[in-house]
Amino acid sequence: MAAANYHCPASLIVRSDTGVRFGHTSTLNNSWLGTKVWVLPCTLNLRPLVSVCRRRPPAATVSFSLPTTKPERASPGQEIPKWSSKAIKSFAMSELEARKLKYPTTGTEALLMGVLIEGTNLAAKFLRSHGITLLKVRDETVKLLGKADLFFFSPEHPPLTDEAQRALDWAVDQKIKSVDGGEITTAHILLGIWSEVDSPGHKILSTLGFNDDNAKELESSISKPGCTDD
Repeated sequence: MAAANYHCPASLIVRSDTGVRFGHTSTLNNSWLGTKVWVLPCTLNLRPLVSVCRRRPPAATVSFSLPTTKPERASPGQEIPKWSSKAIKSFAMSELEARKLKYPTTGTEALLMGVLIEGTNLAAKFLRSHGITLLKVRDETVKLLGKADLFFFSPEHPPLTDEAQRALDWAVDQKIKSVDGGEITTAHILLGIWSEVDSPGHKILSTLGFNDDNAKELESSISKPGCTDD
């Protein structure tokens, strides 16, 4: 803001820390009527008292992939398949669910809940058609793993357990082997969870009625050309 200059007649100055500049000193005269105070015209130089600090908004970081233990999984010359947007969103929801349950890590059970929380993807629809819902999975998770300490706070991004990491890697490997193009979907994540037999996610699915026949049915559906995560 530019400084504003005002020319004013006689004035009473209350403060001297706001950029006030006196043109002349005052003159005192005595008369039989008493003391007269003469204040000559002054110039006020008003400057803004508050400086405005403009900050650039923090840059948003968007991930277009999921963690992998082997970045170069494809053979030379082979294009690495990309994750579908719904698979990426499901993974973000799984981290959030792990934090809500106050778990220190993101396990296969959290990956499973993330798929169901996103809700509009292929795997979530398949699970619901077989009677497996988010509430049922969450209840079974608490029964299996228990409740976390009330005063424990999960990290912003709870690290993957070894089983959850292997499930994601399995999904990538299976998509590479299929050589049919397209994206890695939530169905691949679900089948990756099922491949980890000793993991909480597999045990929860099994308890809720999911079996090898269901896995083969899902695998058959995603092997068809043009299959998407819808």
